[in-house]
Amino acid sequence: MTQKYRIKGIIFDMDNTLLHSKIDFPAMKLDVSRHLQAAGVIPANFPVAEHTTSTLLETAKNAGVSEHFYEELLAVAAKHELAGMEGAGLEPGAAELLHQLHGRFVLAVVTNNALPAARKALEETGIIHYFDLLVARDHMTSLKPSPSGFLYVIKQFPHIAGNEWLSVGDSWIDGKASMEAGIPFIGYRTSQTIMEQRGVVPIGTMEKIEDLLLYLE
Repeated sequence: MTQKYRIKGIIFDMDNTLLHSKIDFPAMKLDVSRHLQAAGVIPANFPVAEHTTSTLLETAKNAGVSEHFYEELLAVAAKHELAGMEGAGLEPGAAELLHQLHGRFVLAVVTNNALPAARKALEETGIIHYFDLLVARDHMTSLKPSPSGFLYVIKQFPHIAGNEWLSVGDSWIDGKASMEAGIPFIGYRTSQTIMEQRGVVPIGTMEKIEDLLLYLE
């Protein structure tokens, strides 16, 4: 029997959680890694396969690249994001779920995407009005798997404690960020193997987004 949680807020990832994203994430990662290699930030034998675009960007930041070069990297990622948002649809059941949750809980989105791309996607899919807050990389000091975006959400709603939130996402970086912010995480169509490899322990997993209702009192 699924344990139910008495919460006040829910944080959603965007790509492949709410939206059926068309972003070519492998191509975006490859593009960013090539820029990093060309600039000598990472060597040719750098284990790119073990990284996401967000962790590559954090690698660049930790290497002390110039602000101008970091902005160039973000522009590379943004190009792929905007292209992938064209015609993006919703995950099955997402609109119906948000309709049921709206007004009962504070709802937020935390995405590593740039704000313009994220806002455009949520507007074009007709779900932006369900959310009380949209947090994009523009609001973060570090990208997921850093908890920065989640902590930003908590700060905006001081009447809701960390353990009164739940978060939902499809990737280990969502789970890692959520856990480090003290927020219980539910995986949506996640790989259990990858979760275990990355030290992410969800409180539950689901194949259908509407099954989130099973966890809510």
